[in-house]
Amino acid sequence: METERLLIRRFMPGDAGGLFEYLSREAVVRYEPYSVFTREQAEVEAMRRAGDPNFLAVCLRDSGRLIGNLYLAPGEFDTWELGYVFHDGYQGKGYATEAARAVTDELFESGKARRIVAMCNPENTASWRILERLGMRREGHFREKVWFRKDSDGFPIWQDTYAYAILRSEWEKNRSPAQD
Repeated sequence: METERLLIRRFMPGDAGGLFEYLSREAVVRYEPYSVFTREQAEVEAMRRAGDPNFLAVCLRDSGRLIGNLYLAPGEFDTWELGYVFHDGYQGKGYATEAARAVTDELFESGKARRIVAMCNPENTASWRILERLGMRREGHFREKVWFRKDSDGFPIWQDTYAYAILRSEWEKNRSPAQD
């Protein structure tokens, strides 16, 4: 899939170097359920993602450089879950919004999705702003829903989670010419 500035494709084993470039950065994985990656972990992860259709590589169209990834997983009742992680050097430039909009448009246009959901940490303002730019609405604020890391005493560090969603009918309304 191509957008004005991006190429969105399946991962390949050769993406390990690009994956390492962003998953080895603390600023990128801060809100993720994993810590920074080593080169070896990036190699294993690139192989795993190459075999997993739920992960999509997001590359700059003009250079092919891997700058992030999308996660799209089908669920029950025509609901899909959306997630994304981008190199911090490419954040704030609209790439994540452009990529997420392309895949959500495709899911709704193809009739595969009736509903698309996403979760994010309330402290990750940039992430939930992307979801709101996509027309998603905040459906909930779950207190201490998940933990990804432990404190120095070995106890979970609980985190809140925002839940966002958009229905196909809402997406259609947002796209109608009357809304422009």
